[in-house]
Amino acid sequence: MPQSEVLVPFSALQSPRDTLGRPMRDLRISVMDRCNFRCPYCMPREQYHERYRFLGAHERLSFHEIARLSRLFVRLGVRKLRLTGGEPLLRTNLSDLIGDLTAIPGVEDVALTTNGVLLARYASELKAAGLRRITVSLDSVDPQIFTRMSGGFGGLADVLDGIEHARSAGLDPIKINAVIQRGVNDGTALDLLERFRGTGVVVRFIEYMDVGNRNEWRSDLVVPSSELVERISARWPLQPLERGYRGEVAERYCFVDGSGEVGFISSVTQPFCGDCSRVRLSSDGVVYTCLFATHGTSLRDALRGGASDEQLFEMIRSLWLGRADQYSEKRAELRQAAGDQGKIEMFYIGG
Repeated sequence: MPQSEVLVPFSALQSPRDTLGRPMRDLRISVMDRCNFRCPYCMPREQYHERYRFLGAHERLSFHEIARLSRLFVRLGVRKLRLTGGEPLLRTNLSDLIGDLTAIPGVEDVALTTNGVLLARYASELKAAGLRRITVSLDSVDPQIFTRMSGGFGGLADVLDGIEHARSAGLDPIKINAVIQRGVNDGTALDLLERFRGTGVVVRFIEYMDVGNRNEWRSDLVVPSSELVERISARWPLQPLERGYRGEVAERYCFVDGSGEVGFISSVTQPFCGDCSRVRLSSDGVVYTCLFATHGTSLRDALRGGASDEQLFEMIRSLWLGRADQYSEKRAELRQAAGDQGKIEMFYIGG
């Protein structure tokens, strides 16, 4: 039997819990380290310039390798898969991978995070391949601020068009993720909400985080979610909603007038490490157990070195059993001790 076909027997250890008792439920898969934007909080243009060396095609996991590893993660308790980047729609024939992943027994949900510029071209194809829902990163609907936050690129009209194509294709729900920075785009947060209220599209505001080493994060640039809730409520009264499931990262509110809902992801002011069930796989096959990780473990090297499914399964299981990450809850002391030194960049690990 080929190594990739070896079946790992079910056992009591299939759903390991880390050192804080957290199960593994969500796998974020970065399929591409490249991006067609240069958002300052993720890939500052002056550092990720035209001569920057990204991964070569041979260095990235193939779709077969991604699917093989995903099956092992699912046997360890993962139920939700999310494809990220970089910009995942830059990966050729991505719908083929989505078809492979949705066919894995035990997978309950496959989602995609994109900047939306190429979404109009691929929305129907992605839906046909089995994609259920999509998240679009969109920080402002003001053209000038959008251009500033995308690193000097235009494309706002393309993003909005992509969202409409996703709606027409039947991708549901569609969520908008907006990273809010004080003095940059906080003044257009309500404009973003007004654009999508009543459309079924859910806007989620994300506190500006210190991911990676190069985005010049400062705490005074963070707009606390509580401040945004107050500002939004003054214009459109909000009512809190229950979390949909344990480990859901967003606090959810609905508009009292019935025009939909809005979410808030508050990693800085209201950390949720205690319920974090996410594990991340980079496009070159490195596993990270935290968005703010300083190191990971390569599965690609073992996979291409001839490791069996059973050996890879045990590698992943052991990593999770030893997991103790609590960066957001210990941000102040960890930053004081080591600053940003060595943290993995968001474009590489996926958001």
